[in-house]
Amino acid sequence: MRAAVIASLFLAGCTASQSAIGGAGDFRPDYQGAETRLLDGDLVNFRVRMSGARGPSDVTKYAECAAAQYALIRGYGFARHIRTTVEEDFGIWVADAVYTISPALPRGLRTIDAEVTVADCGVSGIPTV
Repeated sequence: MRAAVIASLFLAGCTASQSAIGGAGDFRPDYQGAETRLLDGDLVNFRVRMSGARGPSDVTKYAECAAAQYALIRGYGFARHIRTTVEEDFGIWVADAVYTISPALPRGLRTIDAEVTVADCGVSGIPTV
């Protein structure tokens, strides 16, 4: 019973936050591509562009999806986020992100499992590299 109450409160919170940002039905992203650049060994830069973002988190997630797919393409299973900067100009959002990629779970707090992340991106409709 208690779990059901907690779950319903959680779902109510999700619905309220979607309404506050325009509702899920109003979100019409235009993913405009990702550029990758190998900086040094396992250090990779990703620049992604999109319009229709609700805010910085949408374009940041797009960069994370690109990083996860890139790690898989290179034969690695993990990535670690180093930094991301986001800019918006006339409705075009650009994220400039740097990740390290590795075959084993790297040290640090901001790590991603590439397979899990790519699957999540697919479910969310976010393209990868």
